[in-house]
Order: sequence, then C-alpha cells, then structure tokens
Amino acid sequence: MYRIEVRGHFDSAHRLRGYPGNCGNLHGHRWEVALALKGKELDNLGMTVDFKILKKMLKEILSEWDHKNLEEIPPFNEINPTAENLARILFEKAKTLTPPQIDLLSVSVWETPDCLITYTEDRV
Repeated sequence: MYRIEVRGHFDSAHRLRGYPGNCGNLHGHRWEVALALKGKELDNLGMTVDFKILKKMLKEILSEWDHKNLEEIPPFNEINPTAENLARILFEKAKTLTPPQIDLLSVSVWETPDCLITYTEDRV
C-alpha cells in the first residue's frame, strides 16, 4: 500500500459567530491543507497517480475559497467556518474528485503553523 500526500494553501477571512473572544471578530488566515490518499497499484511508469493530477485537483477545490470571506460562501453562510468544518467540507469535495485508482484517507487543515485538525471517515 502506498500513502500519497499533496499540500496546498489558500488565504481567506472568517469570524466565528457566537465566539466570546477575538475569533468572533473578522480576521484572516493562510490556511495550509494536506490531502492524504492511498493506492495499491502502480501504473506502467511506476506511479500510483501523478502528483500533478492531485495538485491540480486540490488547487481547484481551494480556489473557491481563496481571498474570500468564508461567511459569504455556502455552507459557511449557515455553519461556522471552523477548521473542523473546513476539513470536513474539503474532504467531501475531494472525495468526489479523487481518481478511481486511489482512496482519500484524510484532509488536514492548519489554521496556524502550530494548530492542525485532521478529518477522516475512518473510526478513530
């Protein structure tokens, strides 16, 4: 089994509605995102999947949120744009675009360089 990971980032603003501290105010982040995938088979070039395909997929997903106020974009106009919700929504979007020969394992989102959340559908 091969584990594959690609990373990307996007910049956006958000606030946490109902939060009693500073995070309740509009502020920005440079969100770092990692997709972790797995595959068993190698193609005739010896790859599970070309990194270029995965990076393009990730860039397409993240471009929807780049340089935007997340609260203005569904579903974050109805749910708080927390790192947890971002990771889950990114997972759902990535799952629909993942090439058939590999499986999506998890999506990790760094809100800051030292604060990370990982979403997976596996039971922990």
